[in-house]
Amino acid sequence: MNNFSIITEFLLMEFSSVQELQVLHAVLFLMIYLTALTGNLLTIAAVITDSHLHSPMYFFLSNLSLLDICTISVILPKFIVNSFSGIHSLSILGCAVQIFFCTFFVAAEYALLIAMSYDRFVAICHPLHYSIIMSPARCLWAASGSWLSGLIYSTIHIGNMFRQPFRGSNVIHQFFCDGPHLFKVLASDVFNTEFVLFAISLSVSLSCFAFLIASYARIFSTVLKIPSVEGRYKAISTCSPQLIVLLLFIVSVMLAGLKSISDTSSIQNLLIALSYTILPPLMNPIIYSLRNQKITGAMGKMIRRMFFPLSLKK
Repeated sequence: MNNFSIITEFLLMEFSSVQELQVLHAVLFLMIYLTALTGNLLTIAAVITDSHLHSPMYFFLSNLSLLDICTISVILPKFIVNSFSGIHSLSILGCAVQIFFCTFFVAAEYALLIAMSYDRFVAICHPLHYSIIMSPARCLWAASGSWLSGLIYSTIHIGNMFRQPFRGSNVIHQFFCDGPHLFKVLASDVFNTEFVLFAISLSVSLSCFAFLIASYARIFSTVLKIPSVEGRYKAISTCSPQLIVLLLFIVSVMLAGLKSISDTSSIQNLLIALSYTILPPLMNPIIYSLRNQKITGAMGKMIRRMFFPLSLKK
C-alpha cells in the first residue's frame, strides 16, 4: 500500500518560470511549426498537382509528408498555447490522446520508410520488373498497411497503459505527455505488460532494420556494378534521401528510447524531445526538396501558377 493519491491530471515541465521567456519559447516553436508545416504542405501539393510526380516514389513521399504534419501537429500547437497562456497542466484524457496519436504516427512513419526503401530496392535492383512489382494497387496497399499498422500498435499500447489509474507523482519532465515518462507511475502489472509489448515491438523493429540493411547493401552493390559514372550518380541520388531520412528517424527514436529519464535536466529533456518530435518533420522536406530537381521544379510551377497566372499564358 502507498499513500499516493490517484492522478487526475499531469503537470508538464516549464523551461522557464519567467513569463517573457515562455512567450519567447512559444514564438520560436511557432516559427519552427510553421516552417515544417509549409515545407511538408508544399511537398504534398507539388506531388498532387504535377502529373510527372505521379509515381510510387513520390506517392510514398506525399504520405511521409502527411505523417510529418500529423506528428508535429499533435505536440507543438498544445505547447505553444500553454506557453502563451501560462497553463502547464494536462488532463488524463488529453495525455492519452497525445500519446495515442504520437505513437500512431511514429509507428506508421517507420512502416512507411520500410516501404519506401523497398521501392528503391526494386527500382535499382529489378528495374525491368519495377512497374509490375510496384503497381498502383500494391503501392496503395503498402501505404494503407503502414497507417493501419501504426493504428493497431498505438491502440494496443494506449489500451494497456491507461487501463488502470495512475498513482504517484503527476509531474512530467517534458513539454508534452511523453510515454516513457509515464512508466514511473504505471501499476506493476501494467508496467510488466508494457515491457512485454516493448520487447515484441523492438524485436519486430530490429527484424525490419535487418531487412533494410540487407536491402541497402544489395542496392549499393548493384550501383557499384553500373559502368557509367553518371548512371551510378543517378542511382545513388534516388535512394540517398530515403537513407538519410531513415537514419535520421532511427537515430532520433533510439535517443528517445535508450536515454534514461530518471535524472535528466530540462535542457537534456528538451534536446531529446526535439530529436524525435520536431527534427524529422522539419528536416524531411528539406532533404527531399533541396536534393530533388523534380520537386523543386514542380513547386516553382505551382507557385507561379498561383501568383503569376498571366505570365504562364504568354
